[in-house]
Amino acid sequence: MRDIIICKKCIQPNTRPGIFFDENGICGACQWKEKEKRIDWKERRKELFKIANWAKEQKKSNYDCVIGVSGGKDSTMQAIVARDELDLHCLLVNYEPEGITEIGKQNIENLKNLGFDVITIRPNPKIMKKLVRYDFLNHLNPIKVTEFSLYSSTYIIAEKFDIPLIIQGENPGLTYGTSKTGVGTDSNALNAEKLQTLSAGWEEYLLDEEEIKERDLFFFHYDRERLERKNIRGIWLNYFLKEWSIPGNAEFSKNYGLKTRSLSFDPHSIGTYIVEGSHPGTYAQLDTDLTQVNQLLKFIKFGFGLCMDHACHDLRENIISKKDAYNLVKKYDGKCSEEYIRKFCDYIDISMEKFWETVESFRGEMWEKDIDGKWKNLIWQKLDSVFNE
Repeated sequence: MRDIIICKKCIQPNTRPGIFFDENGICGACQWKEKEKRIDWKERRKELFKIANWAKEQKKSNYDCVIGVSGGKDSTMQAIVARDELDLHCLLVNYEPEGITEIGKQNIENLKNLGFDVITIRPNPKIMKKLVRYDFLNHLNPIKVTEFSLYSSTYIIAEKFDIPLIIQGENPGLTYGTSKTGVGTDSNALNAEKLQTLSAGWEEYLLDEEEIKERDLFFFHYDRERLERKNIRGIWLNYFLKEWSIPGNAEFSKNYGLKTRSLSFDPHSIGTYIVEGSHPGTYAQLDTDLTQVNQLLKFIKFGFGLCMDHACHDLRENIISKKDAYNLVKKYDGKCSEEYIRKFCDYIDISMEKFWETVESFRGEMWEKDIDGKWKNLIWQKLDSVFNE
């Protein structure tokens, strides 16, 4: 077991895949937050407008840019900024997730009604179900395969429609400090193929020639070389916008009709907090219930879940204190309603017993049993020592 390291500024642990810390014990995400203060954002915005003008000059078809959207806070902001500030003619590509929620349906419909052309793509649900099941049993990450089609469908449409510019939201190499994955810390969103999930390669899903063929996986990978030959560019929008943030994007998008959860919603059911004034749980992961289960599984594998992500974001934004973040994580992280778990088990046709048997087989090294035989989280233990010194 490697030593548990907790960021000296936020409380992010070193168990996040791809994370890095500097010699002072500061995580990559906090380093980006400090770097933001020194960036000439006026110059960045000028650069963004130059790229937008380039796209309009390069246009060979009907659209200047293509944007992958879920209908949520980030994609709503991306679409509005691209159209209303950059004056781009946008084509939105919506990858419809498995188990789409009613709020998810309302939000993508809201985005359409804001006045955009939208293509909705849903890969063969029978194939997707097999692959989600495979990823759960083999990686304890049932949304892994969905990220391939989530990203790739937008890039494929850009290439097929000869659209010069792809606009993505945030580069996790910056906001989560995971640039070790290869995605980098620049504005180049063609590097999406190097994200933690996508870098594993789509070929893994060619499970059996009789069961899943290459032709079944068309929307699961994009041809970067072909995009580059066509001079198609991809950008991460957060690289250019000072105002980009989780709460900021949410408030922006709510003004354009984004539907969120009620403040009366039980935060324990999704493993994060809902507090007026700082309430990431009301606008996080609205479009599918698969993600709630996946956050529980992340907690088991890596010792942290959705609440840790939200608390660290809010801490970096000076919305909450470090002690608040610690207390919230201890209260909510890793929680997930049994309703979501049962729904997931029904979806991939396994029993609850098989679910928990599989979960336990992937439990990470940051867990140890105490003298009573109960699991204790060594990340929490490290946090306890930090705050009880």
